[in-house]
Amino acid sequence: MLKKLTFSSRITFVLKSLLFSYLLTAGLLLLLSLLLYRFSLSERIVSISITGIYIVVTFLAGFLAGKREGSRKFLWGLMMGCLYFLILALVSLIVNHGMSSLSTSFLTVLVLCAGSGMLGGMLS
Repeated sequence: MLKKLTFSSRITFVLKSLLFSYLLTAGLLLLLSLLLYRFSLSERIVSISITGIYIVVTFLAGFLAGKREGSRKFLWGLMMGCLYFLILALVSLIVNHGMSSLSTSFLTVLVLCAGSGMLGGMLS
């Protein structure tokens, strides 16, 4: 069941998936901030929740990409996870005005985003 997809339709799909991923991330982070305000959550719980949001969102992006492509699903999921992380890192670098404030979990978040995107692609 291989689908003939043009290059431009694939690029459009990837961009739409990334946009959906970031909108979902924004919504989940907004919900987390409301929970933080309401229940005075600890910093540890908030940090774990943010990492969980990254994992869930990239898993869904990889799952959608794998479903659409039909072949090499894990590579499409991996690509979605890596692109998600790349944009996340670029925005972080722009907002923080350089690399001086990169956290120690930079590599960990990369592995989690790429891995969960690939897992989503494999399970699609």
